Amino acid sequence: MSNSVLESLLTGNAHHVAHLDAGHFEGVRDAQEPPVVSVGCSDSRVPVGALWNTAEPGRLFKSVNIANQAWTDIDGKLVVNDVVGYAVAELGVTDIVILGHTGCGGIAAAYESVVGEGSKDLPAAVEAAVSRLVPLVEEARELGLFDEDTPTADAVNRLVEYAVVRQVEFLTESDEVPEATDCWGFVYDFQHAYGDDDGAVYLVAANGDSDPERVAEWVPDEFEGRVRSIR
Repeated sequence: MSNSVLESLLTGNAHHVAHLDAGHFEGVRDAQEPPVVSVGCSDSRVPVGALWNTAEPGRLFKSVNIANQAWTDIDGKLVVNDVVGYAVAELGVTDIVILGHTGCGGIAAAYESVVGEGSKDLPAAVEAAVSRLVPLVEEARELGLFDEDTPTADAVNRLVEYAVVRQVEFLTESDEVPEATDCWGFVYDFQHAYGDDDGAVYLVAANGDSDPERVAEWVPDEFEGRVRSIR
């Protein structure tokens, strides 16, 4: 009996092995010193490593979870998650990237739990992850980022950006993150919410600031079109 998914995975790995250069892991076989830790979403449409063109090993430390959350809850308190905590404490990364994406299902679930008439039965860990996003949705509604007349897709995408901004603020203010660490917040767009380029990232927060004019000061002139906000 064959399994087509298993076969495709093994075939894919065989392709990977066949196309690695002989020296691919030289310099990083026994240790790693990545400059960046990226917190991305588990969504299958978001190629966390490929979208930065970081195919070489040792360049990007990665946390991938529901709705790209850089925090977790311990004893009722939000703290920096394990991957980011390890990256800043043990690997000495210089930069943290929060990478949200348009059409995020985790953000949509939190949105529905706030404005919907009922919530779906979710596995306990998924429910816990979504629950950490609910306060952000409630904050955003209080701030007027959406109301009952806002189309759901638009509300979700505004919330995606808001969640990225708030997490960059959280990291910037956290005692667990060294002050010298740069924190960047991006949204990966495949719904043309920010522009017409599929797969483009847009910088929406930089070191705790989310005003587009001030965020743009961090960006080389050639990429000024990649600083936008839809909030």
